[in-house]
Amino acid sequence: MAPKLAAARLAELTTGVGDTLTVVDNRPEAEPRDAGPVQILAAPERQSSYYARNRGAAAGKAEWLLFLDADVQFDADLLDRLFATSPATDTGVLAGTVVDEVLADTAVARWLRDRAAMGQEQTLDRPWPYAQTAHCAVRREAFEAAGGFREDIRSGGDADLCFRLAARGWGLERRDASVRHAARASAAAVLRQMARHGAGAAWLEREHPGSFPERDRPLGLAWWLARSLPQARAAALMPPAAALAFSLGRRLPNEVGRSRRLDRLLR
Repeated sequence: MAPKLAAARLAELTTGVGDTLTVVDNRPEAEPRDAGPVQILAAPERQSSYYARNRGAAAGKAEWLLFLDADVQFDADLLDRLFATSPATDTGVLAGTVVDEVLADTAVARWLRDRAAMGQEQTLDRPWPYAQTAHCAVRREAFEAAGGFREDIRSGGDADLCFRLAARGWGLERRDASVRHAARASAAAVLRQMARHGAGAAWLEREHPGSFPERDRPLGLAWWLARSLPQARAAALMPPAAALAFSLGRRLPNEVGRSRRLDRLLR
């Protein structure tokens, strides 16, 4: 999404005294500028969303850091709803709700919506829970004590931060405040995302043993997919194809900069 459009959307938020609004543009051609009440920072030095988020976090001084993906939509009272109840003193992360929304009406987008692909329940209802940075708030004290996000990785930085915060005794709370995330419209986009997530999962398992153990069997998944091809429709093929992409992605490096071709492919 264009930074100016993201800034215009962010400017609609109802904010309090001392709050700052920042869009971080990490495209290679990014340039810093002001967009009304929103500051647009340039972070082209490293093609990592976590590097960009660290830059944005350093630009403000508020007690809480709210992270939103550039392509989410939300109502002006999002902050009021997110903090309607005061977080516990030992809470480090607030996980807001993410709702999949079909903008491009394709079979793939409908499949993602029906399975709530971006829903926080996908990452909270697991043995190692974490909040997705598509919509979450992190207490600045906890964020800075943990050293922020790892900047050298492509995927898994939100889970890594939550795991490190949990190890330091910080809790995680769910919140009903929701944002709407546009579901990817093409199979290619979903498979790239799943491969990226697979690389992140393998990296997380190395960093935090037991968090993402490998269970998939690539050859079995490939056979399942090949056997289904003749009679299946696109949406019906997505479960095995996505599982195979995730499993194969675990064989890919997660570090940004090791391969420019891979960085472009999995962006």
